[in-house]
Amino acid sequence: MSDASAYLLKLARRVAEPYRQLPQLRAFIVTGSVADGSADVYSDLDLIAYYDELPSDDELAAARQHNQAENFVWFVQAREEGTVADMYDVHGVQCQLMHNTIAAWEQQMALILEQHEVATPLHKAMSGVQKSIPLHGPELIRQWQERIADYPEPLARAMVEHHLQFFPLWGLQAYLDARDAALWRSQMLLEAAQNILGALAGLNRRYYTTFQFKRTRHFVEQLAIAPENLADRLEYLLLAEPGPAAAELERLVQEVAELIERHMPEVDTSGARKRLGWRRPAWQMRDDAEL
Repeated sequence: MSDASAYLLKLARRVAEPYRQLPQLRAFIVTGSVADGSADVYSDLDLIAYYDELPSDDELAAARQHNQAENFVWFVQAREEGTVADMYDVHGVQCQLMHNTIAAWEQQMALILEQHEVATPLHKAMSGVQKSIPLHGPELIRQWQERIADYPEPLARAMVEHHLQFFPLWGLQAYLDARDAALWRSQMLLEAAQNILGALAGLNRRYYTTFQFKRTRHFVEQLAIAPENLADRLEYLLLAEPGPAAAELERLVQEVAELIERHMPEVDTSGARKRLGWRRPAWQMRDDAEL
């Protein structure tokens, strides 16, 4: 654990204290870079509290006052959905607190574990709870962590199928060069990189969302099934010249398709494969007599 992580964990215990005094609190965790030990002096505190019933605005205000909160920002209040969030600084550290009812959180887990929802930022919350450090209610957190660790096979397949879509940029180089399309090209490369990670996440039974996706290399290191040198090659897609980047994307798509065929053969990869090797041809102008 980094020195910054140890410092922030100690601060998290202090910030948690007024919430622990609330009778409706059932669990309180710290997650994010503090929980995985990789925090630095720019890191914030990601904290989540779980209640039988949400605390009142006055109770939350009293907790902030106890913590001598600075730079308070109220950014989410959805009480009808069982969620409240606030953000404030303590000793210069930004503290982001999510307050959820247990019922709301268990419904959110069910969206992924039972309904196999793939296109949702809740995947970030799932992986956050999975690696979290409990500061209150460890028994309940362990129950959720065990449930989250049991990654459903239908979810794995849904993740792969959802992300197995790639725009054939490799076949359009001459076309794009003539159209001042640098922004569009970059967008297609970024979406392709995200879809590569999403498909591999399903193949490896990992939770994944593009929402605030950071620490790419750390995530890639957790993928036992992946193309070689994946993190370097994903960076190359965004940093290389257009032609080499598109060629590398084509190679990555082929390798990802091969991995899926080997490890999840029930998934149809023909859609991703059908334009590998394709190049858009130029048409020729004809004489007027031939028109």
